[in-house]
Amino acid sequence: MSTSFRFTKALAVLAGAALALTACGGGTTGADAKDTGTVTYWSMWKVGEPQQKVVAQAISDFEKQTGATVKVQWQGRSNTTKLVPALNTSNVPDLVDGSYAKLAPVLGNTGEALPLTDAYAATVDGKKVSDLIPSKYLTASNIKDSNGQPWMLPYSLSSDAIWFNGAKNPDLAASPPANWDDFMALLNKEKAAGQVPLAADGDIAGYNSAWFSNLMIHSGGPGSLYKIAADKTGAAWDSPAVLAAAQKVQALAQGGYLINGYNASKWPAQQQAWANGGADLLLNGSWIPTETGTYAAKDFKYSSFPFPGVNGQPAMARADFVGWAIPKKAKDPALAQKLAAFMLNKKYQDEYGTQAKVLPIRADAQTSPDMDNIKKALDAAKEVYQADDGITFPGYTTKVYWPIDDELFLGKIDATQFVAKMKAAQIAYWKAQG
Repeated sequence: MSTSFRFTKALAVLAGAALALTACGGGTTGADAKDTGTVTYWSMWKVGEPQQKVVAQAISDFEKQTGATVKVQWQGRSNTTKLVPALNTSNVPDLVDGSYAKLAPVLGNTGEALPLTDAYAATVDGKKVSDLIPSKYLTASNIKDSNGQPWMLPYSLSSDAIWFNGAKNPDLAASPPANWDDFMALLNKEKAAGQVPLAADGDIAGYNSAWFSNLMIHSGGPGSLYKIAADKTGAAWDSPAVLAAAQKVQALAQGGYLINGYNASKWPAQQQAWANGGADLLLNGSWIPTETGTYAAKDFKYSSFPFPGVNGQPAMARADFVGWAIPKKAKDPALAQKLAAFMLNKKYQDEYGTQAKVLPIRADAQTSPDMDNIKKALDAAKEVYQADDGITFPGYTTKVYWPIDDELFLGKIDATQFVAKMKAAQIAYWKAQG
């Protein structure tokens, strides 16, 4: 599975003085003069990836403007895995990037990350970095340490949506389903017309869990699933809302709405079938236009609508971060914060949106037309939440939640069995944690 999180350049490159960062409130990240320091940066991107090209240009500009040296290693998605043993040595990077889900267990939740107070206080494009990131993203995430200071500085985000071909379904683009009942009515209408409504690569557990997670969060609000998972007694799984969400997933799995054989498919067969008209709808991430663009049907127009509302809850959207963090053992954390803040310049944020075709963290950054609907949904959302509600308990999702959810989504168990198995497995999980 690709874990890439999937910007027209700015009309003018800002002059050195405009790009230089000045720390606010006496911080240490100001780039007001030449700096002979060195930053070691372990990046999640590989050479040649669109995101890597943006980061590489930003690093080059930073070196030219500050006189600093950035020793970057393009390690790919294994960078956080390599970081775990490195934390017990002196070979620790000054800066590392990755998704929240990978950085939190290694740095954020363990107290191994430095607070990025100076980076947030720095000035970029005439504004404080903390003002460049929409406040709802910062308040809804778990990127603050025990002292309330942010340990992660996000630079892009991913979201999810129900994707479809806007050229084939113009009416759906104009009037998407507003709630779950409308969504099910759409599925039934398509099935009655002989069209397979949904595609899903059933061997990707994180994709499968998106259905129950979204249903639970859209029913109980952000944090509701997290609270259930955190209940060491398992009693939270007895909630009627949990069973109701599981029954909706059961209805999808056993109602003939998915491409026949989805439960034995191998990624990316199902999303390939969807991109070529084998099904109308696909619940997946904001990286789908980039990931399927090479094999989509001719004149395919990427369009999407938000996950349908449940129980009258206000509009909400998933928002997961990719960003930078600094280990406590970093040799030059001040320069690392300076670099991280520098790379939030609008020039690079625009390039993320238009060239890498991902969602920049800055609300004022340009984005690809393929992202229009998903960005509108994020901008309009009253609340945002993280994938699987931000659950990062060690091994919980991979060993407890995902395997049992797979059984539900693949039609092997029903909703009642799912609830019972989750409750028992969760009790055992927390007992094993001590």
